[in-house]
Amino acid sequence: MAYEFVQLERSGHLATITLNRPERLNALSRELTRDLHLALDEVAMEFPAIRAVILTGAGRGFCSGADVGAQAQALNSPRGSGPPPAEDETAELYSITGLAPHLQRIPQATIAAVNGVAAGAGFALTLACDIRIASEAGRFSCIFIKRSLVPDTGSSYTMAAVGGMALAAEMALTGRVYDAPWAYRMGLVNYMVPPDQLMEKAREVGEEIASNPPLATKATKQLLYSHGPDLHEVIRMEGEANHPHANSEDRREAVMSFMEKRPPVYRGR
Repeated sequence: MAYEFVQLERSGHLATITLNRPERLNALSRELTRDLHLALDEVAMEFPAIRAVILTGAGRGFCSGADVGAQAQALNSPRGSGPPPAEDETAELYSITGLAPHLQRIPQATIAAVNGVAAGAGFALTLACDIRIASEAGRFSCIFIKRSLVPDTGSSYTMAAVGGMALAAEMALTGRVYDAPWAYRMGLVNYMVPPDQLMEKAREVGEEIASNPPLATKATKQLLYSHGPDLHEVIRMEGEANHPHANSEDRREAVMSFMEKRPPVYRGR
């Protein structure tokens, strides 16, 4: 299948999905979100021929999260319109939050190759992958609070599951943007490499995983996630936490302020 906003490539037992909206740092528009869901479905159907999936971004960003420009437009519209209603049978295809459980649901191991900024829902996508590899140019931010939001796309759970509760609290409550060395020191990423070695390292790890028995690899992934909560339930709770002030002046002002002034990069201790 041909996609407008993602590129899907295969090499041996590996597939690489590249988010392809570089002029917006691969912000998750409805169309990009739809294409990513469809690409994940496509590779899932190709198991065990495809045994590992690399997720990365085109240009200088991995994924800057939800499209804030579209969010601001929705908040300023008379109806405060947002994503498709839950009863819409196509809603799941356009669900940003649904991308996290989708990444965990596919039978292949998933590797996030973080080439640049991963913020908000984009950061949540890295957390939903099984393994994270960062370029030295990578940037990580649980930036939701800067837009008067709670962490979503499952990150209120996966952030603590990956990095621990203290780290999750710091990232969620400050909304800072952290550099790759900090993320590596704190255990958010498995490897950190120079930018020109990122995809080589991702393919190396992917090929090592793909060389293992595929049914055991699939079962191992499923077992690892069986010990935690269902991400759909986590996402439901995140939605309930965000709902009371969904169209509040607090959020409207926060989104407008965020668009005018981006936070600096925090390099840590």
